[in-house]
Amino acid sequence: MSREWKIFGAMAGVFVVAYTLPLSDPRVKDAIFEAFKLLQWYARNHTLACVVPAIFIAGAITTFLSQASVMKHLGPKSPKRVAYPMAAVSGSILAVCSCSVLPMFAGIYRLGAGLGPATAFLYSGPAINVLAIFLTARVLGVDIGAARAVGAVVFAVLLGLFMAGFFRREEKEKAAAVMHLPEPDEDARPVWKNALLIAAMVAFLVFSDWYNPGDAAVHLKDGSTVHGVVLQETADDYTVQVEETTERARVGDRLVLPKTEIARLETKSSWVMSIWHVRWWLAGAMGLLVLWMAFAWFPRAELREWMDNSWDFAKMLVPLLFGGVFVVGFIAALLPDREVAALVGDNGLTSNFIASVVGALFYFATLTEIPIVQALTEHGMAEGPALALLLAGPALSLPNILVIGKILGAKKTTVFCVLVVIMAMTTGLIYGAVAG
Repeated sequence: MSREWKIFGAMAGVFVVAYTLPLSDPRVKDAIFEAFKLLQWYARNHTLACVVPAIFIAGAITTFLSQASVMKHLGPKSPKRVAYPMAAVSGSILAVCSCSVLPMFAGIYRLGAGLGPATAFLYSGPAINVLAIFLTARVLGVDIGAARAVGAVVFAVLLGLFMAGFFRREEKEKAAAVMHLPEPDEDARPVWKNALLIAAMVAFLVFSDWYNPGDAAVHLKDGSTVHGVVLQETADDYTVQVEETTERARVGDRLVLPKTEIARLETKSSWVMSIWHVRWWLAGAMGLLVLWMAFAWFPRAELREWMDNSWDFAKMLVPLLFGGVFVVGFIAALLPDREVAALVGDNGLTSNFIASVVGALFYFATLTEIPIVQALTEHGMAEGPALALLLAGPALSLPNILVIGKILGAKKTTVFCVLVVIMAMTTGLIYGAVAG
């Protein structure tokens, strides 16, 4: 499809929605409000802390990393025993949400990384998350935690191998084209300086996007206390998933608490929360180190090129992420947990397929998929679909599907999404049969 047809399709879609949307329906009004709430939460909690640092890292990768180095370790012709473990480990070290890993995926793919290793990296970043796996085991059970850990690692490698296999002809052409490129100029700097700059930027991202499991006791001004997981914070309120039944809500329900009614919010103590409370000090230290290295080691022309590349990524990614988050917020408001759980109440094929599709479309910030799945299981979700959602959810969402489509094209993106859904569904079927 040509660029002009895509533009026309987008305009036509907006027109049809604007023309036909039943604004008088209370559910639609609530859905629009919830869409803006999710967008505000995303802007307040993820844009500056996650997306912006990731965009600068992607720009640095494109500007400072050697294409020859990327091709050697992650290229189409690099040994599979090297490329796939390296891609999976590199992604899992980041342990960030799917939207944060996208710019880095775009950066290494633009430099010539093979489709297989690049997609393994794309999946492993948000999916192979050590803390999320431990929390899954603690909250949902050791069995499903172990199944998620094994499934995520196997997924990363199999997805990459399948993608490389399906598009092997294009990968061969890509490798041949790269072989004919002129040799890059000798770098005036030692390689370790480039690597150290990018490593410090990654450390900044890890600290700025540090996990907050959300376990808290919300003390209200009327003297009552709500124990639960904070799923969302906006300028005006908190959305808490209740863990202990109160007069206000039952276990698993989501409760919106205006900040004007809250006396104080007390988070549970842990080493994770200890780091979270000082995360900006740690991130700030890394940021100062990055600034010092950038101005001490790199000429101004390269710094301008870095900013230009980062701006190119921002123009490509941010509008799609914001638009996708808004749409997800709108759709999610029309599908309450109880209605979703009613569709996935057994371990059959249909239930696992629905759970995989829901996981692939909805946006889950890091760790929030765990309390959400917990609430769904409270409302009747079966074990197999729960695992399917956990495997498909963190790695895919409508916002990052839109971005992947921009990077890879519609055909490759469709195959990637179908593979994620099929593999999550199959794993859920197997686990449901064993656990049931």
